[in-house]
Amino acid sequence: MNTPLTGDETALWRAAARVLDDNWTGCGTAPSPGLYPHLWSWDSAFISVGLARHRRERAERELLSVFRGQWSDGLLPHIVFHPRLTRHGYFPGPDLWRSRTIAGTPRDLDTSGLTQPPLHALAALRLHESATADEAERSRAFLARIYRPLAAQHRYLSRCRDLGGAGLAAICHPWESGLDNSPAWDRPLAALDPPPSAYAPGRPPRPPAGEDHDRYVWLVVLLRRAGYAPGHLREEHPFAAEDPLFNAVYLASAHALAEIAEITGHDPVPHREQAQRIHRALLDRLWDPEAGCFRALDLRTGRLIPALTVSSFGPLLDPELPRPILRSLVELLLSGRFAGATGYPVPTCDVQASCFDRGDYWRGPTWISTNWLLWLGAAAHGLTVVADLLQGATLRLVRQSGFREYFDPFDGAGRGGHDYSCSASLVLDLLAARRAPRAA
Repeated sequence: MNTPLTGDETALWRAAARVLDDNWTGCGTAPSPGLYPHLWSWDSAFISVGLARHRRERAERELLSVFRGQWSDGLLPHIVFHPRLTRHGYFPGPDLWRSRTIAGTPRDLDTSGLTQPPLHALAALRLHESATADEAERSRAFLARIYRPLAAQHRYLSRCRDLGGAGLAAICHPWESGLDNSPAWDRPLAALDPPPSAYAPGRPPRPPAGEDHDRYVWLVVLLRRAGYAPGHLREEHPFAAEDPLFNAVYLASAHALAEIAEITGHDPVPHREQAQRIHRALLDRLWDPEAGCFRALDLRTGRLIPALTVSSFGPLLDPELPRPILRSLVELLLSGRFAGATGYPVPTCDVQASCFDRGDYWRGPTWISTNWLLWLGAAAHGLTVVADLLQGATLRLVRQSGFREYFDPFDGAGRGGHDYSCSASLVLDLLAARRAPRAA
């Protein structure tokens, strides 16, 4: 039978739903009003997961709106700019990317030229799995509509981003990781030597800024000058890395895409083969047996990056993760370097590292999105204690501090944007899991 929500949980549900309603723009959900006014690919995938529990039609429109920005080669841009907002209302805006000058891009929309973790097939499948019997036919029709764009997204990653040749997708900019200013990127960024003129003048940038912001902009300029060509990424672009979280999401979505293919009458075998290739490459290339964790690989140096971040736990999303590796990850996750050291896990960086900063975006704070991904992986592996810890701690954060962008991992204080759509959305999914049928 269903476990009903408590009064406190019901109030939290209503508050989260209100945030999503208030941030709806008519074609998608702004991540945070005033701060992030456009559509971000990674955010919209998370947001659709919660909208599936609240307004299914909007969840479908959320994903379709993001895919309106897809390029003809399958690249799904990480930003789709709102056409009615000022071009200078957010930096970096359309004038940095100049997407409409590139062949095969949308003519009626401005987009970025980067991508983000491909969570979308997994989000689409969870949307379908939450459908009632009355909604099943419509849900299958939606999957049939979005299958080809999803397949094109994965085809782009396998054809254009497998820079290492082993099956993993490489990121070519820290913004593509979803964890923009993670300490994992400090060493590759420090090796870059942009010219003094690299910075694009204009509105002061949104954080994370600091000394690395010139390098962020310079990397975009290099990509744009090369027409975002795959050959440039493979042969010339100075930043290329294989990230465990990005590729774990890629793997999970490959499994989801195989299920979507079966539901919609397409061949699931290529997607299963892709998932197996990613699985093997994660173990062969990113697993550090001495440290007992996954690390990002700098393709320009051929070395694993020493920084230990929340990305190291991304492969919990791999359903075939070997048990010894699973045990090592759980031990590290619960240790005094991560969840065991903080009252509000999971910090996004090893708290014992010199680069840890409890208040700086992805250099220490706790995020609802990464907590949700780790909860999803832990639950799939039957790690009930870990899953319950992550679910309970995440709900406790928003009860205390509201739907903030991120949180201090020690005292739970809210940081960054207010009424953050990702946080609200994933709280709805966590609450829905609480009221799901349980064995008597």
